Amino acid sequence: MGTTLGEVWREVLSVQPEPERWIIIAAAVLALASVLLGPPWRIGRNVVTIAHEGGHALVALLSGRQLTGIRLHSDTSGVTVSKGRPTGVGMVLTVFAGYVAPSVIGLLGILMLMSDRITALLWLSIVVLAAMLLMIRNVYGVLSVVGTGAVVFGISWFTPAEVQAAFAYLFIWFLLFAGVRPVFELQAQRRRNPSPHSDADQLARLTGLPGALWVAVFLLVNVAVTALGVWLLLF
Repeated sequence: MGTTLGEVWREVLSVQPEPERWIIIAAAVLALASVLLGPPWRIGRNVVTIAHEGGHALVALLSGRQLTGIRLHSDTSGVTVSKGRPTGVGMVLTVFAGYVAPSVIGLLGILMLMSDRITALLWLSIVVLAAMLLMIRNVYGVLSVVGTGAVVFGISWFTPAEVQAAFAYLFIWFLLFAGVRPVFELQAQRRRNPSPHSDADQLARLTGLPGALWVAVFLLVNVAVTALGVWLLLF
């Protein structure tokens, strides 16, 4: 990275060479393993929660709601609180956004990687995390967001372009794949310990449609987005 603001800005906006194909495939395999295997998933699930709650928060703002705070918990659950009409399209979209956010963010990241904007992707991630940090309302949430941002910053600032590229592809593959597993976890939780507070059950109250249907919609959207992302990068 450069030492002056102008040099840093030029590097952020510059185009980086695409890594070799085996690196892209290896990053995909490693990301998929991180989703499927228990120990890495327990760590990576915190990143998924950040994306999930970030999706709620962004759509709440876009739909005209007032965002009041975000909490991230050590059990990888989270809560986003906003003020506004308790019903209506804006509230439905806000609740719906959480479970599809990781895969959609992954797909958007793939579009940036396809244009070879690797450094820009990493720095945009840092900016988004910094903006989200302003709304975090608990200590664990702060630690989770700061820790994630520190890793991304360290990779983008201190490592060569090849390492940045490998990390960027791993990061985006992970988000793309990671949207599917929480949907199965949601349905398992609904069967084991039903709660009116799950996103699917909130949507059921808002729309009159069964919660199980919303779980199916989450799954269909995430599988479709994941399939599109895989096709764009590998075929």
